[in-house]
Amino acid sequence: MLNTVHFSELVWRIALASLAALAFPPRVSAQDPFVLVLGIAQDAGYPQAGCRKACCLPVWAGERPGAHVACLALVDPATGQAWMFDATPDFREQLHSLQQYGQLSGIFLTHAHIGHYTGLMHLGREAMGARLEPVFAMPRMKTFLETNGPWSQLVSLENVSLRPLTADSAIVLNERLRVTPFQVPHRDEYSETVGFRIEGPSSSLLFIPDIDKWQQWGRDIRQLIGQVDYALLDGTFFANGEIPGRDMSEIPHPFIEESLALFSGLPETERAKVHFIHFNHTNPVLDRQSTTRERVEEAGCGLAEEGMRFGL
Repeated sequence: MLNTVHFSELVWRIALASLAALAFPPRVSAQDPFVLVLGIAQDAGYPQAGCRKACCLPVWAGERPGAHVACLALVDPATGQAWMFDATPDFREQLHSLQQYGQLSGIFLTHAHIGHYTGLMHLGREAMGARLEPVFAMPRMKTFLETNGPWSQLVSLENVSLRPLTADSAIVLNERLRVTPFQVPHRDEYSETVGFRIEGPSSSLLFIPDIDKWQQWGRDIRQLIGQVDYALLDGTFFANGEIPGRDMSEIPHPFIEESLALFSGLPETERAKVHFIHFNHTNPVLDRQSTTRERVEEAGCGLAEEGMRFGL
């Protein structure tokens, strides 16, 4: 007989599977490419190490499901290829999830913050011992990996093959898929930061897991939303004051409530393209009983869930 904790977790997993099915449009055939959500949390995951606050305690107690670090996979069933977007601390589990759909054919990196590249360690000789795994990186990111251990060892031992990215220049993956990086403002201590436009034969997707306030960018996010079919955008924090005792101007992500206000003038069909992702462990949207989830839905936007698929 299932105990209460295990039954609760089972219910959530069934609900997530239903959401994933809804996110995979019926018009998409079994051979059409798609983007798969492998994680939704901020760099440190959910629950976060050392956190004994009300936001994380239910997860430690097994009363609420946790979440892997934000990561996407691009899958082409016709060729058996799959690419990851960011190599997170949860790389092991995320690679396992990806491999039921295709063989890993490369990794695209957004920037050098811990949740976005440290999973590369699993490619080294202490773990997988990969052979020339393609890793796509912008110039500063590429130099960072080449000149700092232990990442430089991955290069010298040919566990990885670094492939240069150029902002606003597309990488053609195969005859059906292409990926274009574009720079965004963020804390760039070690590398530049990019988002990606992922294009398939029928649809396109915008992925921006990390960015500073929208007004600090030279591009209008509302126009970019209009140019794609899906937009997975930075939803790190819901509102100011979410981290008591800390000046949140030091971590100037666009709050979800700011984004909802900015997008409020868009047509309903445009707002429906938006799914927030990259949630900090303090973000109340991680609590399925929170009214903040209702606010997002009432505004016509969505929240990314692990297992969601977006047909391309």
